[in-house]
Amino acid sequence: MKVENIGLGLNIARKFISLQEGGAGLSHMRFIQDSVTGLLPKAIFARSKADLAENCFLELAESALVYYGPGIIGEGIFRKLYSKNLPDKLKEKIATPAVELLKENSIDNKKIIPIKAAIALSSLSIPIVEYSLNYIKNLLTLKMFKQGDFNDIAKLDKNKSINTEKNKEVEKSAKKHIFGAAAAFGVCLGLSALLYKKGENSKTLQNFSEFILAPGNKLKNQKLKDFANKYMSVDFADNNGKLTMSKGQLASCVTIGALGYFGAAKDRGKQNFLEVLFRMPIVGFYIICGNELLEKGFKKMLVKSGKCKETIGKNLEVPTLKDLTSLAKKIQAEKGGNYSDIYKKLLKQKTLISGVPFLFGIGVMGFFVAAVSRYFTQYRYDKEKAIKNLKNQTINFYKDNNTPNVFSNFV
Repeated sequence: MKVENIGLGLNIARKFISLQEGGAGLSHMRFIQDSVTGLLPKAIFARSKADLAENCFLELAESALVYYGPGIIGEGIFRKLYSKNLPDKLKEKIATPAVELLKENSIDNKKIIPIKAAIALSSLSIPIVEYSLNYIKNLLTLKMFKQGDFNDIAKLDKNKSINTEKNKEVEKSAKKHIFGAAAAFGVCLGLSALLYKKGENSKTLQNFSEFILAPGNKLKNQKLKDFANKYMSVDFADNNGKLTMSKGQLASCVTIGALGYFGAAKDRGKQNFLEVLFRMPIVGFYIICGNELLEKGFKKMLVKSGKCKETIGKNLEVPTLKDLTSLAKKIQAEKGGNYSDIYKKLLKQKTLISGVPFLFGIGVMGFFVAAVSRYFTQYRYDKEKAIKNLKNQTINFYKDNNTPNVFSNFV
């Protein structure tokens, strides 16, 4: 049963929710959605053409890694390469998380687990590339704008000339770290090939495979066990039989990527490092688990206030958009009423549950963090410059008056 004429607002909301929940070809739409919501605030608060170009590059490249990397690298390349000699019934289990496979304690795990670990290690190229992106960004800015000093890029001092020595240092460091990242990926590929070739017959390699896929299994505390398996595993998640990025892989992307953020920022100066130090922990936490915690907390608040009773279950589960039709029919059969009105009510509740966390992400994690980080960067720079000028004026005063500067150590 299809509901017609639900109104422009609800129709837009329904399409938006369909993008969030996925479907055929929706990686493209999620890529566009997240790129725009992440890039728009930074573009508005861009301080120069170089700053805008850097933000465009990073946001688009990072979204491409998250939404296309797992499908291309994990599913499209290494799954096909490493599972080609497995029986068909075992090939299907490659997408099943290792935590679930290990519960079965099947003899087939000796074949499957090392192959899954080999695929996961090969796919560490995603966080490794994430690490390299900031150094690549530094090189691109040097190439396009001849700028390596963050103070120039952010226009903190509009009268400052280009620092050629700084540019050389930034270029040298960027190339060194990119080559280092390539070497690290080479090690991962070597280990993955070893697991593929020898994993089935080596107890040591099987234990290693289990450790990287289900690191929490060795822990006794159930909460710590679940936390480690969720956020520290490099195993893929299962998306209808296909490999997709898991929470653990996302956490590795953020963590390893943060090292690149901090390192590349440090190369370009104190103010760049401090800006990243302010922004990265907030955004990183939000990406890994903050959004999930926010959604959970918001649903608890709705339940406590007696709202959205029809769409929030006992365990805070929420029906998908496609399930709203059957839910509306069920409510109509149990309580009566007009089907169209029931469906619209459910859709409004679903929109509220999905929309508020999304708007928080754009408003707070996007615009607010971008604006505040840029404000404090300029504030710190101006304050340090004022202190430096005061110190120079004090020194010059005593020099001009041939008086020992007894305050020089305190200014």
